[in-house]
Amino acid sequence: MEVVIDKNSGFCFGVVYAIEMAEDELNKENKLYCLGDIVHNNMEIERLKNKGLEIIDHDKLKKLRDCKVLIRAHGEPPETYKTAIDNNITLIDASCPVVLKLQNRIREDFEDLENENVQLVIYGKDGHAEVNGLKGQTRGKAIIVNSLEDINLIDFTKPVHLFSQTTQSMDGFEELTGEIKKRLMENGINQELGFEANDTLCRQVSNREPQLKEFAKQYDVIVFVAGKKSSNGKILFDVCKSVNTNTYFISENSELNLEWFKGKKSVGVCGATSTPMWHMEEVASFIKSQTP
Repeated sequence: MEVVIDKNSGFCFGVVYAIEMAEDELNKENKLYCLGDIVHNNMEIERLKNKGLEIIDHDKLKKLRDCKVLIRAHGEPPETYKTAIDNNITLIDASCPVVLKLQNRIREDFEDLENENVQLVIYGKDGHAEVNGLKGQTRGKAIIVNSLEDINLIDFTKPVHLFSQTTQSMDGFEELTGEIKKRLMENGINQELGFEANDTLCRQVSNREPQLKEFAKQYDVIVFVAGKKSSNGKILFDVCKSVNTNTYFISENSELNLEWFKGKKSVGVCGATSTPMWHMEEVASFIKSQTP
């Protein structure tokens, strides 16, 4: 059986940066709090927990004093930084530079337009860590739209400024943009004056969609490796599935089904921006050991 790992899969630079910062601190202190899962991959989290990383939530953060806490790549809303100051917490800020830039753009846009009756809309998953940080730049006033099913949350009699969570689908962003334009025009809102679409997708992530399509076409079976909490993983899995129906999502080796490989000659192993290369290598090795 030929088993090939996609060389373009694996951690994006924002995740690499966050994990390197965590490991550097753990090598010095042997203990570090992290606000939320540092990456949406249980295997990688377990590895870091064994080094002394402790995952906490915002309720636990409010109770901590005089310690160090890592902010992961997804970023955080302003309230988190205020809590840290009030509780004498040293923040190790591993927010992805792309996310920080987007937070600044949204905050500036919101401040400029707050009194002009313009709606700020974010294409993203409500409740996702990155989206929480983005919405926080608008004092919670941004409208979150994850699909066309949510579009009625927007008032199409008022101008709209659209932004996107960095890891959303390019196709989804374009579809949403087109529908908002259409609805605004139907309500007599001038497109140029009434709508501004800001493509704030991370290109390191969005470029993986065409790359994965080409990769998934080349093999009889595709095994997509990602954590079940990974939004990016769900999107990229669907990309693979759209071109290769023999695509399967797993988070660990125990979820592999050897029936998938019967009568097949080749397997492609790939993953999300939150999937470590060592995890994909482990999956590939297991498949090789269990197939002829």
